[in-house]
Amino acid sequence: MSNTIKIVPIEKKDYLDLSLMVGELLNEIMITINHKAFNYNQANTTKRIKEFIALDKYWVFMAKDMKSGENIGFVSLYESFALYAEGAYGTMPELYVRPKWRSNHIGNKLLNKVGEFAKSKNWHRIEVTTPPLPEFDRTLEFYQRNGFEITGGRKLKIDIKT
Repeated sequence: MSNTIKIVPIEKKDYLDLSLMVGELLNEIMITINHKAFNYNQANTTKRIKEFIALDKYWVFMAKDMKSGENIGFVSLYESFALYAEGAYGTMPELYVRPKWRSNHIGNKLLNKVGEFAKSKNWHRIEVTTPPLPEFDRTLEFYQRNGFEITGGRKLKIDIKT
């Protein structure tokens, strides 16, 4: 099954499907943790995709089943800067594989593409935050199997009212 899978840069025709997969990802997290942690609006997400990609500071790679043409997953990246990281590095805010395709090494293929892209940008580090633990222990284990190390802490946020 996974030999028909290709990881390719997103095209404009994929923006709608990407926005739907973002909704699937966020919904899966919120159901699992039983908390409305995200505000999701499909139309606004599609608009943001167009804006972010146009800035050439946000990159998305799609996992596609070339046999059916179906989008089955994606990974997104943006460039970050920090003194502790010794300069520019990549942040991976989203990685998602549709449930029926999981356990077919699609996530590994997406991470391999991330590594290739990071080298092309001269990044020496990629950072990712897992969804809440222990509910997403399998996600943490996936990243660790792929060479990621725990650096400590928790991701925190504050919403700024505008």
